[in-house]
Amino acid sequence: MQHSFNVDLRGIVDLLSRHLYSSPRVYVRELLQNSVDAITARRLGEGDAPARIRVEPRELTGDGSLRVHDTGIGLTEPQVHELLATIGNSSKRDRLGFARHDFLGQFGIGLLACFLVADEIEVITRSGDAETVVWRGHADGHYTIEQGTVRDEPGTTVVLRARRDFEHWLDASTVTELVRHYGALLPYDVRIGDEPVSDGTPPWRAEYPSPDERRDALLKYGARVVGAAPFDVIDLDVPEAGLTGAAFVLPHETNPNERALHRVYLKRMLLGDRVEKIMPDWAFFVRCVINTEELRPTASREQLHEDDLLVTTREALGDQLRGWLVRLAATSPERLSAFLKVHYRGVMALAVHDIEMLRIVDEWLPFETSEGQVPMREFRGRHRTIHFTATAEEFRQLSGIAAAQGMGLVNGAYTYHAELLRRLPRLDRELVVRRLDPEDLATRFDPLDAAAEFATRDFLGIAREVLASRGCEPVLRSFSPVALPVLYLEGADARLAADLRAAREEADGVWAELLDDAPDEDERPRPLLVFNHRNPLVARLTSTVDARVVELSTEALYGYAMLAGNRPLRSDDVAGVNRAFLGLVEHAIHTG
Repeated sequence: MQHSFNVDLRGIVDLLSRHLYSSPRVYVRELLQNSVDAITARRLGEGDAPARIRVEPRELTGDGSLRVHDTGIGLTEPQVHELLATIGNSSKRDRLGFARHDFLGQFGIGLLACFLVADEIEVITRSGDAETVVWRGHADGHYTIEQGTVRDEPGTTVVLRARRDFEHWLDASTVTELVRHYGALLPYDVRIGDEPVSDGTPPWRAEYPSPDERRDALLKYGARVVGAAPFDVIDLDVPEAGLTGAAFVLPHETNPNERALHRVYLKRMLLGDRVEKIMPDWAFFVRCVINTEELRPTASREQLHEDDLLVTTREALGDQLRGWLVRLAATSPERLSAFLKVHYRGVMALAVHDIEMLRIVDEWLPFETSEGQVPMREFRGRHRTIHFTATAEEFRQLSGIAAAQGMGLVNGAYTYHAELLRRLPRLDRELVVRRLDPEDLATRFDPLDAAAEFATRDFLGIAREVLASRGCEPVLRSFSPVALPVLYLEGADARLAADLRAAREEADGVWAELLDDAPDEDERPRPLLVFNHRNPLVARLTSTVDARVVELSTEALYGYAMLAGNRPLRSDDVAGVNRAFLGLVEHAIHTG
C-alpha cells in the first residue's frame, strides 16, 4: 500500500541541501549515526548484543546500490510508520525511545539526508522476534511498507540507489574515505566490506607502556592533524561536558585574527574538523582534537550550539592551556623561550586579560626600550616610572634622548604593548606607567645658570620673533647628547592647539564662528623648540652679535628639528628653510 510523508519531502530535501548541510557527503554521517543509535538502543536492553556496522559500496553490491547493515535494535512496522514518515516530531521520538541523550541523532531528520544523493531509500529492518519489515521511500514524497524475507538477527539494512549524476557519491573510494572520516573513533566494529575502518579508542585514551611512549604517539598523531610536528601536546579534560582530547601546539606562527578551527567528535562520531568556538579566541596557537559526550550540536551537526555549557567548557579549556604555560615557565624556561619566539602574540593577547600570563610576559618577553630589548621585569627594576610612546616614530626620535636623561622609555606602538604596560602596576603597585608627553622631557633638561641666562637673553628675543609665525616657543636648556643642537617637543596640549589653529585657518561660515570662541592664540600652549646649550654650534650662536645670523640660523635649525622628528613641513616652513639656507650661504660668501 502506498503512503505519503507528512511533509513536503522535496521542499525538505531542498532545505537540507541549500541551507542546512554544507555538502552531500553528510549522508554517510547520517547513515552511521542511525546505525550507532540503533546499536546503542539495543545494548541498553542487551548488554552483550553484537555491535557491527558493515558498509557495501556499489562495487561490492554489484547492482549499483549502496548498502549499510547494522546489528541494532531494529524497528517494528508501527515504529516504521511513526519514525520514518514523520520529520522532527520529538514526542514520537520520545515514545519510541530515540530521544535520550545517549543517542547522536536529535533532530528527527535521519534518513532524509540520504535523499541528497538518492532517489530511493530502502530500509529492511527487524526488531526482536517481530517480522522483518521493508520500507521504501521515494523522492517524490511517497513510501510503501511490506513484509520482507526474515533477517537472521535483529538489525537494519539501508539500501540507497543513486540519483542521476550522483553515482560517484556511492563509489567505493568516496564511501571508504567518508566512513573513515566520520567513523574512525566509533567504539563499534565498522567495516567497508570485510575491511575494518574504525580505530576504536581515541589515541589520547589508549593505554601505553610509558608516559614517554604515550607522548610520542600523540605527537605523531598530532603531526597528521596539523601537517607538521607539533611543538607540544596538552591533555584536555572537562568532566562536566564529558570532554577529553588533546591540544597540539603549532610549531609555526599563525594569524591571531583568523579564527582557529578544531576537530570535534560527538559521542565518538566526527562532528566536524572545522569547528569554531570550542576554544577561547586567544588560543590561536593550538589545534585541538576532542570528543564530547554532553555538548549539543547545531541543527546541521557541523558546529556546536552556543549555550551555558559550551561557555563554561571554553573557559575550562582556556584554564588548561594557561596552566600549561605556567608549568612551562616553572619547569622548562628554555622551551618557554622557544615557544614565545613563535607565539608571543598569542601570549600577549592572553596577558591583556590574565594576570598569570602577564607575569610570564613581564619576566620573559623583551620589549623595545631606551636601553635596548629588555624584559619588563628587568627594566622596571631600574625605572620606577616608565614612559611609553604611542608611535614608533616618536620612540625613534626620543629614545636616545630619554636614555641620556636617565628616563625609562618603551615603544608602545606594537600590538598589545601599550595595554600590557598599563597593566604592569597590577604586578608592582608602586610602579608608575604613563604615556610620554614630549614636553615632560624638557623638565629633565638642565636649566642655564643665571649668568648664562642673562647672556643669552638677546638670542632668545630674536629667536622668539622668528618662531612666532611658526607657533613655536624657543627654550634654552643643557642636555645630552651633546651632538644634538635642537629638539622640537610638542606636548598633548600643544598638539591640540595646533590642530585647532589649522582648523580655524580652513574653516568658514558657522564653523569659523564656533572656532572663534576657542581660547586666543596667546592663551594656548605652544610646542617648544629646545636649543641645547651644550652643543658647540648653539653655544657660539647664542653669543654672536650678528642678529641676521641668529635669524637665519634659527629658521634653519627649526627646519632641521622638524625633519629630524619626521614631522610634516608646511609650505611656509619649506620657504623659511630655503630662505635660511640661501641667506647663510650668502653671508658666508660676503664674510669669507
